[in-house]
Amino acid sequence: MRKAILLATAGLGLLSCTTKNIKKNMDLPTEWKHTTNIYEVNLRQYTDEGTFKAFEKEMPRLKNMGVKTLWFMPVTPIAQLNKKGSLGSQYAASDYTSINPEFGTMNEFKHMVNEAHRLGFKVIIDWVANHTGWDHVWTKTHSEFYLKDPDGSFHKASGMDDIIELDYKNKEMRTAMIEAMKFWVEETNIDGFRCDLASWVEVDFWIEARPEVEKLKPLFFIGEYDELENPDYGKVFDASYSWKWMHKSADYYKKNEPITELTDLLKKYSAIGDSSMRAWFTTNHDENSWNGTEFEKYGDITKPMAVFSATWNGIPLLYSGQELPNMKRLEFFEKDVIGWNGKYEMADFYQTLLNLKSSNPALRGGDSAVSTFLLNTTANDKILAYVRKNGNDEVLVVLNFSKEPVNFSIQDDNVNGNFTNVFDKTKRDFREGKDFNFKVGDFAVFEK
Repeated sequence: MRKAILLATAGLGLLSCTTKNIKKNMDLPTEWKHTTNIYEVNLRQYTDEGTFKAFEKEMPRLKNMGVKTLWFMPVTPIAQLNKKGSLGSQYAASDYTSINPEFGTMNEFKHMVNEAHRLGFKVIIDWVANHTGWDHVWTKTHSEFYLKDPDGSFHKASGMDDIIELDYKNKEMRTAMIEAMKFWVEETNIDGFRCDLASWVEVDFWIEARPEVEKLKPLFFIGEYDELENPDYGKVFDASYSWKWMHKSADYYKKNEPITELTDLLKKYSAIGDSSMRAWFTTNHDENSWNGTEFEKYGDITKPMAVFSATWNGIPLLYSGQELPNMKRLEFFEKDVIGWNGKYEMADFYQTLLNLKSSNPALRGGDSAVSTFLLNTTANDKILAYVRKNGNDEVLVVLNFSKEPVNFSIQDDNVNGNFTNVFDKTKRDFREGKDFNFKVGDFAVFEK
């Protein structure tokens, strides 16, 4: 497959995609991956109860908002030895095939998954394959499954002293890990995995694991890695994180870097091609807790950044509370409930974007039938504008990425004809003019 991103400025042509990654010997997940979005559920902080049963009550609201896939942070029990804080990290498991009692029971988890499926959601769970907590059951039954320091002690993961790393040279451990993954598919009927620190695990494990687990059903795999840094992992995973974009876009805003830093990076992501996809996001559990809220990172361009994440080629990834919006950093190792107030002030904004993403063929992710054109404007140093096309379907996106008002025009033949603004439903014929007057933080999304 080849995907073209086109920059319609003078003297610049087609940005060809030279990388062609093909997932061999495994079934791709079904059609839904091209139109889905992912909503990360921080169950601990979602409700006062912090349970599966309590979260079930929120699912109709999320369905109405346009959410398609629910990603649950780890649901396995937390190791107690060397744990951080009073509750510990959900990423320090004590058992791969049990439920964290903090959240409920296995039957309650199954009930929640069944209810999610009834409502039309897909469900994926966080899978932490690189490491466990210090008192994981394997430390007692199979200590040979772990990397060891010269003195024979378990090897701590880099920079995190509450977790210890597994040894992927051990074939028995790899088999046990695959069996544990199969357990969740077979027993609870989940639809895939978000694989934590995927590139910290040898790629040949994932190449071995995916087809084995998919003997049960086709699954969706999203890996926490950036494919620009770890291209080999794109042979296995359906989607990956856009870490470079997330860091570069934050630097762009905070350090007043030129917008060409962003467009040049988008060209590199586009060159990867469409056999895998990127997940675009403004926040997640790590970013919110350790680096600040999306508003701390992006300030005036928080909304334009969210629009970008939902409309560029790939998959939008949302985090618990963005529909509020959540303005605080959530504690990671303690109870710190999202400050819901019943208003959900951003829900309509996200509903519009998510429904457009799932319904308009021009926004399909990872589809070679879709072309994306970066547009020339009279304010290329401040405005990010692009149009995505799939046959007769087109979506035009115009974003003020600057810290000031901008009056500008689109000067590009790739935009013509009648469009409808998806937010206010006004009509616009771009044959009659392509001028815009944007305030700080303004954006516009049109469909043809």
